[in-house]
Amino acid sequence: MKRFVAIARGRVQRVGYREHVYNETFERDISGYVMNLKNGEVEIVAEGSEEDLREFINEINIIQRPIAVKSFTIRWEEATGEYATFEIIRGDIQEETFERMDYAGDVLHSMDIKFDRMLDKQDQMLDKQDQMLGKQDQMLDKQDQMLGKQDQMLGKQDQMLGKQDQMLGKQDQMLDKQDQMLGKQDQMLGKQDQMLGKQDQMLNKQDQTLQIARETKEEIVGLRSDTRRHLDDEFGDIRRELVSIKEALVRAGIQV
Repeated sequence: MKRFVAIARGRVQRVGYREHVYNETFERDISGYVMNLKNGEVEIVAEGSEEDLREFINEINIIQRPIAVKSFTIRWEEATGEYATFEIIRGDIQEETFERMDYAGDVLHSMDIKFDRMLDKQDQMLDKQDQMLGKQDQMLDKQDQMLGKQDQMLGKQDQMLGKQDQMLGKQDQMLDKQDQMLGKQDQMLGKQDQMLGKQDQMLNKQDQTLQIARETKEEIVGLRSDTRRHLDDEFGDIRRELVSIKEALVRAGIQV
């Protein structure tokens, strides 16, 4: 266990400093007292573990409106165990009343300043909210423009689909025409096949006719050859007979 005696100087009286010191002992195992001195300083006597005491010192050696500890001197001593709790040693009624009134005034002033700051912050927040609302309005305008553009795009797409439907209809008509043309071509091919069949028949007839003509020609040529040989033989016989007759007449003394 340790003990220290501290003197706090500065703005430490009539600002609630003793209450602050007292409150910082609640969660620490510290005993002793805090007391205003006649010279405007505050004396703190505390006993406890060294760890608790050092944390305690850090929490009470502060500048925190309306408290302003300008000087904080410490004298370490051995603990005596004479204090069971930690307490505020009060002065006379008039002094305590004035201190509480001064502290209350400081608290009210501090609250007024804090309210002003809060109002400033609220004004800033309202300005920010106005800016956000303005931005949101701009975003809504942009979204309206985007929706308008999308409606235009949908309209164009509908027109394109309509054109595509018309094109598909035209293509169906073209396919029907092509089917009709193919049907006509099939009919023409059928007619051509018939004509080719007729031509084949005519060619066959012509071939037969040519064969007959060739055979007839051959027969005529053979007949002419046979007729010539026969006539040659007949003329030869006649010539020989005339020669014989002429010789016979010569022999008979008849001049021919």
